[in-house]
Amino acid sequence: MSYSVRRKTSPRRLRWVWLLSFGVPVILAAGWTGLWFSAAERAKAEVARWRQQEQQARRRQDCASESIGGYPFRFELRCTGARFELTGAPTLDFKLPSIRAAVTIYDPKVLNGELTGPLEVSEPGARSQYTAQWSRSEARVYGLPSQLDRVSLGLDALTIRDSSAGNTFFKARRLELDARRAAESRADHASIEAVLRLDDAIADKDLVIDKLQAVVAKPINADIETILHKPTDLSPKPWPLRFKEWQAQGGQIDIIKGRVAQEDLIAVGAGTLKLSERGGLDGNLQVTVVGIEKLLKLFDIERIMSEGQIGSTLSALDRLIPGLGGIARQSAAPGLIAALGQRTVLEGKPAVAFPVRFADGTVFLGPFQVGQIPPLF
Repeated sequence: MSYSVRRKTSPRRLRWVWLLSFGVPVILAAGWTGLWFSAAERAKAEVARWRQQEQQARRRQDCASESIGGYPFRFELRCTGARFELTGAPTLDFKLPSIRAAVTIYDPKVLNGELTGPLEVSEPGARSQYTAQWSRSEARVYGLPSQLDRVSLGLDALTIRDSSAGNTFFKARRLELDARRAAESRADHASIEAVLRLDDAIADKDLVIDKLQAVVAKPINADIETILHKPTDLSPKPWPLRFKEWQAQGGQIDIIKGRVAQEDLIAVGAGTLKLSERGGLDGNLQVTVVGIEKLLKLFDIERIMSEGQIGSTLSALDRLIPGLGGIARQSAAPGLIAALGQRTVLEGKPAVAFPVRFADGTVFLGPFQVGQIPPLF
């Protein structure tokens, strides 16, 4: 016969077990809550200090009301009635209904934001001049406020309106902008790498030179990667002065790769652009185009050639036999393409590669002058 002896747990020990099981989590939660609220108060103080620094730099920022939430694992700042004033010539006032910015406890160097539109831009005390609206926004900032590493912004169903004229001059199904410090950036030669992506973008024809007005009226998809060398500081100043300072210090833009597509027209290119001493665009791009015939018609290059020596020859043919010059013009397209550049293949389709040159604002496609861009200062 065997016997088993069961020990009885004393009431005192049971109390300790219950205390450890429930008391320790409560103490930890209370301690964490105290730390969170203490950190939230410090965050408020940091935001106030940052606003004071911005105001000293003539960049005023305000919120009609603000709050900090996100307990227990993140900090979330909500600003309603957001306003940003950029002092300059002219001074501009930016207004948003609300801004939300949040960081998590485990990754405090990444800030996620959301902007609620519409964004209204005007001069202080005046009616809104421009209004931007979107259906959804995504903003992300990497790094510390003292040294940002990367900033990205995404907007869906973006429209920008001229409030005074009452018309929409730009819209896109999707806009993405990503900017970061370039790998070669250093203290004496700052460089910013920027990538712009547009899906189904349409611009008002008045925003571009005459030859491009027919292009911007139809949806365009673009993916452009650039490096901006020696950007100017963010102090408030007129844009012509900013461009002039950038030119004086040897600033330039390297287009690492650009791709623009519209229907059956595809263009990719790379090169370098800068400004001349009088503010005209200078530089060279090497461009490859699918659908070159559409480009020839767009820039009216056939007419440009017909007004030169070739044109006088074709006119002589017309005088000899009426209509003969027109037949010759129709068969001149292969010669135009040969004069423009070299035949190649892009994305599996026949294409032509040629240089695009900017000389103090004058635009050349291959050997043909096709337009003029006004100086920037």
